[in-house]
Amino acid sequence: MSARNNILQRLRERLDGPLSAPESDFAVVTNRGWDPEERLARFERLIGSVHGEVVHASRESWTTALAEVLAEKGVRRLALGKEHPVAAEARRALADAEVELVDVDREIETWQQEQFETVDAGLTSTLGAIAETGSLWLWPTPDEPRLISLVPSLHIAVLDAETLEDTFFDVVEKHGWAKGMPTNALLISGPSKTADIEQTLAYGVHGPRELVVLVRHAGTTQESPDA
Repeated sequence: MSARNNILQRLRERLDGPLSAPESDFAVVTNRGWDPEERLARFERLIGSVHGEVVHASRESWTTALAEVLAEKGVRRLALGKEHPVAAEARRALADAEVELVDVDREIETWQQEQFETVDAGLTSTLGAIAETGSLWLWPTPDEPRLISLVPSLHIAVLDAETLEDTFFDVVEKHGWAKGMPTNALLISGPSKTADIEQTLAYGVHGPRELVVLVRHAGTTQESPDA
């Protein structure tokens, strides 16, 4: 059967009743069967290919790694939430650090200029990541508004290694988006980038120039899976 006839046949089936794709079709778009190390290695390779940085740390030492990133990047003012466990733990660890912690649970009109002009970095949690595309996914809340991952020149995202999924389909299926799709989910696949008509690539024009993904591992500190 030609491709044209195949398409027409499927359209006729659709008009006659629900069209059910064979199970083999779904095998192409869903779980790839990668083990955790393969999943993490692929994610790190892909997000690194677009200038994203990955830092590995244990659950117990991730705030130490965070402090090192802040010092390395020269961050003086860090925007973060208060209620999420990631933000709360970071606040405790950085209480005596030479970094000003900027509250983000305010109406944007009251600190819009401050956010665009004097905040050096934004810290957020993540709900997971997608190995196939090298993407983080975030679900912003009033405690962690979307702008703190989109406005500061540096975005630091905290990712738990076990929350990596193979594909976007797996995320949608596992988290029940069909029953209650998030109103404001963000997919982030690297720092902001754009190109002009001459294909000159520039970073940070429409968002963060840098993205650091701090991957937390259960147990001892893990090295890069490619190391």
